[in-house]
Amino acid sequence: MAADTLQLILALLFLGFLLYLVGGLLLKPLRLAFKIAVNSFLGLLLLWVFNFMGSYFSFTIPLNWLTVLIAGFLGIPGLLLLIFFRLVL
Repeated sequence: MAADTLQLILALLFLGFLLYLVGGLLLKPLRLAFKIAVNSFLGLLLLWVFNFMGSYFSFTIPLNWLTVLIAGFLGIPGLLLLIFFRLVL
């Protein structure tokens, strides 16, 4: 009787460990997708504010998926990179 209880407890612990591993593997891509979405939104907001201020000087950066991702992933340095590209090209 005690051996059956011990086996049941070990089986439940093993099942919990497997669920933990599989859950971690499934949630990691979702976390990455959420982080990309949040950073893209912040990049869009950053570009929108810059374009609002730059419209007074007739200097804007086009809003497209590439510029939003660059500004989102790199933040302020990304915005400076986009300004540099806009000035050079």
